[in-house]
Amino acid sequence: MQTIAIIGGTGLTEFEELEVIQRHNQISTDLGAPSSDIIEGMLNGTKLLFLARHGHPHAVAPHKINYRANLLALQQLGAEKIIAVNAVGGIHSNAIAGHISVPHQIIDYTQGRENTYFDGVFKDLDHIDFSHPYDEELRQQLIQILAKQNLEHNYSDFGIYGATQGPRLESIAEINRLEKDGCDLVGMTGMPEAALARELNIPYASLCLVVNPAAGKSSDLITMDDIRLVVSSGMSEIKTILRAFCEHTD
Repeated sequence: MQTIAIIGGTGLTEFEELEVIQRHNQISTDLGAPSSDIIEGMLNGTKLLFLARHGHPHAVAPHKINYRANLLALQQLGAEKIIAVNAVGGIHSNAIAGHISVPHQIIDYTQGRENTYFDGVFKDLDHIDFSHPYDEELRQQLIQILAKQNLEHNYSDFGIYGATQGPRLESIAEINRLEKDGCDLVGMTGMPEAALARELNIPYASLCLVVNPAAGKSSDLITMDDIRLVVSSGMSEIKTILRAFCEHTD
């Protein structure tokens, strides 16, 4: 039986549907403690590990997350695949609020984050191939599940994710720059998480829920109330997708 890890983002700090086996609340790694307790349980016959990226309650800012400890802790508990859930802004014209995307590429605009295990202290220097940052087999599995769902909005089987520093939202000029660079989505937690998973050789893919149009992509100002409404309904669909994924996992 495979062990699948789910990293929950904004709006997904709990997974109540999980049949809990154990709550790992004192796990530590050589690089510190993860953001939250890791819940081990069963969902539709699949063993899951669930970690809230921002902690529970949602308290850890994107640039303060100990991404390295999070991934190490999941590896220690036997994670064989990782599905990351990310709340993002929409840049592409199809990426309206409520849209779900399975990104295929990423551009890293973050700075100052502990972004590798190969730092000469924890591990000796090595270079990973990051040409395709997301595991294609896992991406295709998620896409196949999405195609069978009766979603409120269309989904995308592609997307270039622009990872920004946060925790503030971006300016219109910054979004224009990201769009010129080819970004379809903008978020704050996609990196270094994806690269760290690759360094640990754990297949990793992302499910992105668009919770707001990026700055300048709507005539309205972005409000947290509007984002919360989308998160509430959209994360329900994300959970449906994850349940279906577990049901079809060997």
